[in-house]
Amino acid sequence: MPTAPHPQNTDELFQALRENDGRPYGRTRTVTAEELVDAAEQFAESVPLVHALFELQEAYTYGSEPRKSPVVFARLLTLFDEQPDVFDERLRHMLFWRFKWVANALRALPEIPLASLHQWTKEMRDRYEKADLGLQPYYGQAYQLAAHVGEDTTLAYELWAGRSRTRFSDCEACEICERAQYHLTAGDDERALSAWEPVLAGKESCQEEPARSVSYALLPLLRTGRTDRARELHLAGYRSCRRNASMSQEVGRHLEFCALTGNEARGLELLAENRNLFEEVDSPLDLLGFLTGVEVLLQRVELLGHGELPAAGYAGRTWTVAGLRAEVRGRADDLAARFDARNGTTAHTDRRRARLESAPLREALELTLRSRSLDDVAPAAPVAAPAARAGAAVPDTLSELILQARTLDEQGHPDAHACWARLRTLMAARDYTHPDDPAVGPLVQLRADLLAEEANRAGEKDEFTDAAALHEEAAALYDDAGEPGHAALSRACALLAIAEIPAEGADGAEAKAAALIAAHASLVRLHDETPGLAPYQEARLLRLRVTALALRLQNSGSEEQVAPVFAEVDQLHAFATRHDIAGQISGALLLRASTYALSGDLPAAVTEIDALLDRLKAHGPAWHLPRTLGLRGRFQFGLRDAQAAYADLAEGLRLAADWPAETVDTTRLHGDLAEACMHLGRPDEALRHLTRSAEADLRRGSRTDAFCTYSNAARLSLDLGRVEDCIALIDSLLAEPDVAAGELDNRLVAQLRLTRARALHAGEDLKAATAEFVTLAGESSGWDDDMGSHAMIAAETAVLLGESGEFGRAREVADQALAAHAQAPRYEQLSNCLRELARLQAQQQGSDGLAGALAFLADAGRIADEARAAEYEAQGRALETALAYEHGRVNAYAGEYEDALAALEKALALFGEPGREDEGAGEWAECVRLAGAVEGLYLERPAPALTRLDAAVSRLTALGHTEETEPLISLAARLRDEE
Repeated sequence: MPTAPHPQNTDELFQALRENDGRPYGRTRTVTAEELVDAAEQFAESVPLVHALFELQEAYTYGSEPRKSPVVFARLLTLFDEQPDVFDERLRHMLFWRFKWVANALRALPEIPLASLHQWTKEMRDRYEKADLGLQPYYGQAYQLAAHVGEDTTLAYELWAGRSRTRFSDCEACEICERAQYHLTAGDDERALSAWEPVLAGKESCQEEPARSVSYALLPLLRTGRTDRARELHLAGYRSCRRNASMSQEVGRHLEFCALTGNEARGLELLAENRNLFEEVDSPLDLLGFLTGVEVLLQRVELLGHGELPAAGYAGRTWTVAGLRAEVRGRADDLAARFDARNGTTAHTDRRRARLESAPLREALELTLRSRSLDDVAPAAPVAAPAARAGAAVPDTLSELILQARTLDEQGHPDAHACWARLRTLMAARDYTHPDDPAVGPLVQLRADLLAEEANRAGEKDEFTDAAALHEEAAALYDDAGEPGHAALSRACALLAIAEIPAEGADGAEAKAAALIAAHASLVRLHDETPGLAPYQEARLLRLRVTALALRLQNSGSEEQVAPVFAEVDQLHAFATRHDIAGQISGALLLRASTYALSGDLPAAVTEIDALLDRLKAHGPAWHLPRTLGLRGRFQFGLRDAQAAYADLAEGLRLAADWPAETVDTTRLHGDLAEACMHLGRPDEALRHLTRSAEADLRRGSRTDAFCTYSNAARLSLDLGRVEDCIALIDSLLAEPDVAAGELDNRLVAQLRLTRARALHAGEDLKAATAEFVTLAGESSGWDDDMGSHAMIAAETAVLLGESGEFGRAREVADQALAAHAQAPRYEQLSNCLRELARLQAQQQGSDGLAGALAFLADAGRIADEARAAEYEAQGRALETALAYEHGRVNAYAGEYEDALAALEKALALFGEPGREDEGAGEWAECVRLAGAVEGLYLERPAPALTRLDAAVSRLTALGHTEETEPLISLAARLRDEE
């Protein structure tokens, strides 16, 4: 474990103490604090030792090591008694404040006799009375001891809550939590929640609040019907306490909340994230609370029949839910019994039993954007056979099953999937005996059927190389079985799969087009050279021929290729109509509509697909309806009719539920519905469809596609201001085993982490956001093939460092961004970040920061020059205008008012006069306002400032921009008042 350098003098010691104070609580901070105490003891002065001991006690307290905290405090108390002059007012205040810390620590240790607890509260009272500090804090500790033991707390509560607070009282937030818990224990949820409101609303907070109060309030919120509030607070509150040993009880209550709201899978996910708490919590009382929450979760999972699921538990062995529950139950029962033996009551056992006997409060409360069931978190297993569709009978005899599978396959019927899956399972059994039935054919034919079906599924997943190999293998087996028609079909599918394998290199599109036209020629030749094809086989060959040409048209978009596609479609349609092959008639009409769309004739495409929909509704096949409606919805998008698109897509999704999941691409339907919702101004609904689309991809095994969609959902949730939803979603994704093992695309993972860092920033967790950005900036510096992304990440990182006041580091990272920008320009993003850094430095440091701020603006000026030379047009304000305005703000912050006014006047000239429809009127008005403030207030020239402001107000009013005039009118009134 890293340790601090040994301080050679007291200045170095105090610097080391300040650095350690910035570290998160945990073993690194605690060990360093212990070493600094050892170092402080080498100096002749007592003041450094006192400071070091206070730091060590804090590390023990918030590092969940209550056994050590009282020992350190005893040393401090002895030093105070022996050398009171060493303790200045601040140190004296810390000493008396921390009497409460020791009381909390002693209560947490069942080996400390109850008499010793009472003795300590008496010691606190005596010390407070002697120092004339007021006894409300003492009565607070007396009440907490009574509540801990399980005595009647009525009198103790009144003696504490009825007294006026002193400067040594617990903070408002902590006292609110104690009062609320008193009402909660009395069974009054409404009064408890009313007391908690200032903390839950964020008006009162401290080191542990509102996270502590949130964890207690979750179940009362549910019991009183405030489910949305409970969900919101769970997300925010959990993030504040996760992995934190000193808040392990709070983690336990979040696990309990998951268990009682139908979110057992999320509970197991959170348990895995907090596995460290099994080892790191040294407080018996905290551990009891944590383990009880864990047991509530595990008990619920086991009752639901999932006791064999893996669970994250104590290190050193692999746990199942049932095994870990038994272990946790034994340990928690023992802890509760030890506390009750010490206290002489049954309070802790009774409280534990009450939590374990709690019934679920909600069957299914959607806590996160990624709702998962216990089945979803089961270990990866062989893909289960698709269940037969409701109403679809699977024959009992093997011969009938084989024949039905082939019949359904000929029709393209979705129920064929369940039949093939059942046959695959039967064939895998050791005792499988193939029917001696001429109608069924030999075993080799069935093996070929199953290979062909597997090949088709691979093709649906775009696994074209595997699909081609499987089709070739199936063709060979069909030859052996004496089925030349089936063999030809499999070889035809292989030809098309090979042509669809993505081509690499700069001429990839041309290569793929050539491969498709060659495949078409081969398909035609194969068709001509294969006699005796059954009608459905010939129709499939014709369909493959159309598909090859349609893919080529889709790949190139060439008008010359439209006619050949229509010719093949007409041939397929005529053949299918002549032989009454409904599925292929539908396929031909669908391809015709798609070809019209590819050729740019969307009205004709809609006309064709409307006719197809009428046919499908009258004659079937019904399973083609969802896909056809999905395509019609996309056509409506092209015609800019989002409402009609939404209606078609929603109906397609509704009908898709009638068929097996693999029949319809619900991933695409949900994705398109998300787009329609965004066009219709329904972003929350769009978010739901994005997550459903990602879940569908996960079920299909398309993990990269799923994570890309989840990434889009995370960004949308952030845009909607749903910060905690965004963070919870990404945290869930980053906890996936393949992500943790580095098996997912590292750039995709980096994008998720970048969105998370932005969400942390939006949620005002600047420290965590900055740490993530710094890490990402370091990693992205090695992206030689994507320096533009590194420039963007480094620039954002620099801004966050600037917000934290670390302008030296910000300058270093900004220089990295500029170096990357030189290789892959990001004019606007980098200019924005540099100007923001300049503003931050001038705002925070005033005249002392002017030189650094102007250096950032000089860099932004060079970027503006480069952008102009490259004829780059900014999406927002012109870079030169924004730069002039920022020069004005920076100089104003630094007190250089003449320079500020000159820069603002330059910005106004660059802005130009606003127009009636000018969206930039607000920015122009703000520039006028700032110029008026600099001129009238700081340069004390109110007359020209008023002239400027009045003219601007008149101009804006005449143009109808009345809202933009309000700050100008307010400033003008102020200037007139001061005249």
